[in-house]
Amino acid sequence: MNKSITVINQFGRSIKPKPDWHTADIIAALHKKGTTLAAVSRLAGLSSSTLANALSRPWPKGESLIASAINVHPSEIWPSRYYDPVTGKLKPRRAKEAIGG
Repeated sequence: MNKSITVINQFGRSIKPKPDWHTADIIAALHKKGTTLAAVSRLAGLSSSTLANALSRPWPKGESLIASAINVHPSEIWPSRYYDPVTGKLKPRRAKEAIGG
């Protein structure tokens, strides 16, 4: 599901941000790095299928784990989740901290 947003820049011109990566492109990028989504998930101490959630819905921790595995910022993979559709600026997002730690 690629969400498309249109942003008006400071000159009143419409600009179209990059679309979110397709799921197959994310999986392919992981394979090019010699790993899989399940392996990244297990390495993080999660069930092998847990990171798949980040492919279909916002989850900052999962997005960060996937992005780190392919050496990019999560906003490059999911611009619709990280950029404000009105201003076009990066939204503040971060993974929730562990309870009690």
